Amino acid sequence: MNQLTNITPLDGRYQGNVKDLQTYFSEMALQKFRLLIEIEYFIALSLEKQIKELPAVSQQGQKLLRKIYEDFSLTDSKKIKTIENTTKHDVKAVEYFLKSKLPKNLIKHSEFIHFGLTSEDINNLSFSLMLKNGINNVIIPEINQNLKELKTLAKKQANTPLLSLTHGQPATPTTLGKEVAVFYNRINRGLNHLKTIKLDGKFSGATGNFAAMQVAYPQVNWMNFSKKFITSLGLQPNLLTTQIEPHDSLCLIYDAVARINSVFKDLDQDMWMYISRKIFKLKKKKGEVGSSTMPHKVNPINFENSEGNLGIANALLGFMSDKLPISRMQRDLTDSTTLRNQGVALGYSLLAYKNTLTGLQKLEVNKNGIHEELNGHWEVIAEPIQTVLRKLGVDKPYEKLKALTQGEEITKETIANFIKNLDIAETEKEKLLKLTPANYIGLSKELTQLI
Repeated sequence: MNQLTNITPLDGRYQGNVKDLQTYFSEMALQKFRLLIEIEYFIALSLEKQIKELPAVSQQGQKLLRKIYEDFSLTDSKKIKTIENTTKHDVKAVEYFLKSKLPKNLIKHSEFIHFGLTSEDINNLSFSLMLKNGINNVIIPEINQNLKELKTLAKKQANTPLLSLTHGQPATPTTLGKEVAVFYNRINRGLNHLKTIKLDGKFSGATGNFAAMQVAYPQVNWMNFSKKFITSLGLQPNLLTTQIEPHDSLCLIYDAVARINSVFKDLDQDMWMYISRKIFKLKKKKGEVGSSTMPHKVNPINFENSEGNLGIANALLGFMSDKLPISRMQRDLTDSTTLRNQGVALGYSLLAYKNTLTGLQKLEVNKNGIHEELNGHWEVIAEPIQTVLRKLGVDKPYEKLKALTQGEEITKETIANFIKNLDIAETEKEKLLKLTPANYIGLSKELTQLI
């Protein structure tokens, strides 16, 4: 593939970032997974004692058959595409290719390849295995890399005070570590949910009734056969279907990934704003240009890139989740072209995770910026003062602090003078006078440790 002539950014500009997904979501990958299903089914049929016409494939024979998909090459993939140019049917092309690759002693039994099946029996299992493997082997490890970075940052900055903004206005201070820990916790919970979802599989013929199989071999318990076969692939059997597996479990995965992506988007936007507020500085990298005209610029491009790619990913994930559970009568073909894009949605997700991670690794905490911002907002101390005054029974403490601070420029001296003039015990005044925007952080440090 040529990165300069491909239409999609994933296969062009960003190919290097998402290449690990090619193993699971490329056209070649789909062919390989289809071969895996056809071969494992052929072996399983041969081991069914009630099917006398197909002798049990020996251990050596099974090994030879499995090598067909284990050693599947680009040359093999091209051969299947050549066959497809004639058949105009991609699953039938895989069937014909497999028949041509059978060991000599099995050629006479070649009609047991794809025996009693419809294409959807092969496709639904293939797409589920592709998604399962892509999620487990690429997506989850990349999310875990982000979690590792977030956890390190949270622990390190657990006690670093930070001015909060609610409604964009100065609010009760927190710590930088605690705010990062919130994102760690949200992503981690989403990831744990993703890991619990089991993908369904269907393997029951043209309209989900085992009809052709039952006519050929009524003595075989096809429901048990199907359950055993699907379970052997690491999927969950779904026996009540039409021609197609209804894709509901796939949609659970898409929705779970989309929820994680939304948290990443929230993280990207907050990091962007922390950089804008000078809470963080970005590490300079020799040779990199921030702006074509402004030499001083070091831009938060990784968080911006991630945010954009998360939007594309979630648009695709949302569409697939909405579309795939709907099929006219026993089936229509709209799911076929849609399913081919699950790798695209995960590709944009992966690209986003990589950019967020790079952005996090570029961050440097700006202690001076944090201190300067906190020191400019002594009005946030009004909250604990009025709370203590409530405890002491002072009349209308909220209203007094409101009159003092709302919409006003408040300094350390303003607060100190107010406290000194209060009619309360000197010990209480001393406690209040020790409060600063930097030490008014509650249990932020302890909360951070919860992760």
